[in-house]
Amino acid sequence: MDLKIRSKKFAHSCVKLATELPNTKLGSHIELQLIRSATSVAANYRAACLAQTKKGFISKLSIVIEEADESIFWIEFLKEENLKNGTQVNDVLKEAKELTAIFISSRITASKNI
Repeated sequence: MDLKIRSKKFAHSCVKLATELPNTKLGSHIELQLIRSATSVAANYRAACLAQTKKGFISKLSIVIEEADESIFWIEFLKEENLKNGTQVNDVLKEAKELTAIFISSRITASKNI
């Protein structure tokens, strides 16, 4: 699957997960943070694909990696706080980790090719 599509699908999955969190101070905080970081993964990956130079691509990809890792943090945190558990959470967390690994590998490859 194309990474643009896959990262956008990931963002949608995180939005769905986030909006299902309890309506508490913590739930609302995590909801906003997860939505921000996950949608940033997709948006910044698209921007990386349009970069005019390898250095520009690597720079944008570094942002993508940071945002993907932050998404992992928020998903793990909401699990640890028992705000939501189950297959949906585990699937989204697995995808976040896979995407992060792919983006890190892409950055390493791009850096070697400069």
